[in-house]
Amino acid sequence: MSLKVEIKKKLRDMTLSVAFDTDRDSGITGILGASGCGKSMTLKCIAGIFTPDEGRIELNGRVLFDSEKGINVKIQDRGVGYLFQNYALFPHMTIRENVEMALSCPKRERRQAAMRYLDMYHIGELADRYPSRLSGGQQQRAALARIMASKPEVLMLDEPFSALDYYLKEKLQLEQLEELKNYDGDVLLVTHSRDEIYRFCSTIHVINEGEIVVSGAVKEVFKEPETVSAAKLTGCKNILDIKYVDDHTFYVPNWDMQVIIRDRNVPKAAPFIGIRAHYFTAAHESEKENVMECRLKQILDDPFEVTLILENDLWWKIPKARWKDEMKERVPERLVVPEESIFFLKDR
Repeated sequence: MSLKVEIKKKLRDMTLSVAFDTDRDSGITGILGASGCGKSMTLKCIAGIFTPDEGRIELNGRVLFDSEKGINVKIQDRGVGYLFQNYALFPHMTIRENVEMALSCPKRERRQAAMRYLDMYHIGELADRYPSRLSGGQQQRAALARIMASKPEVLMLDEPFSALDYYLKEKLQLEQLEELKNYDGDVLLVTHSRDEIYRFCSTIHVINEGEIVVSGAVKEVFKEPETVSAAKLTGCKNILDIKYVDDHTFYVPNWDMQVIIRDRNVPKAAPFIGIRAHYFTAAHESEKENVMECRLKQILDDPFEVTLILENDLWWKIPKARWKDEMKERVPERLVVPEESIFFLKDR
């Protein structure tokens, strides 16, 4: 069983037009996109907060929305759990009372049942506190406890870690991964963070300006993003125009050099290439093919890596230990463009 979505909705600056489905046996489904691309609106249409202009939404065989048949199930009857970015806890209620609101059991049983869910998320001792007295991580756990108390068939997480500081974010991500192992429904994770998608998800849909531009297994999409927008969203720093020369050669105007590809054909219809910034190496003296001179423009010094930006705007990221111990903090004279690390891209 799964969630099936095929909807269109006219927004102020674009039209949201997405179609995808999920499979609970295939792990968490991720939706990756920049701010304003339609990610959150997609979730809100599934939840029933907004109504699509046309299309169909089906959850485990139940039709939640069908524009042709006039079906639009109420929010409370959809079986959808939606974790908002701001968690949406009722501020005038304790977190136990927040969870009790989601329970359908008899009133006399709600207190004990609510405590079971709070204990599940390790915040039972905070049951009588109001949301304003909780940390960001504690508020998120309380919101998840309330969602799980409603026994949703699908759990949708909307930028769940965006408001947390770095240390708490990584800690909570690990806890969340562990807790989701016990959840038996479909899970949708919406984020603009490539790291969260890579850590959490098995399948990914990349949205750009309201449309899904790439879908597939997470590791495959990161390896071959297919489009310029997907490459950028998955963190690629080097995206360049190319000119087709022959089936095994293309010219890069920005580098003023030809690149030879021996293990596959150069597609005539691909106007761009991408190469991730970690994949370059210094050239040995004997290497002549796909080699360029290193003319440094800028060095960015981060805690655990350095980034060399060359005059041709190529970005090369190097682990700091390698930069210090192996390269002796010296920029090499020449650089190899690794052909196996090149991916060809459409212009969308």
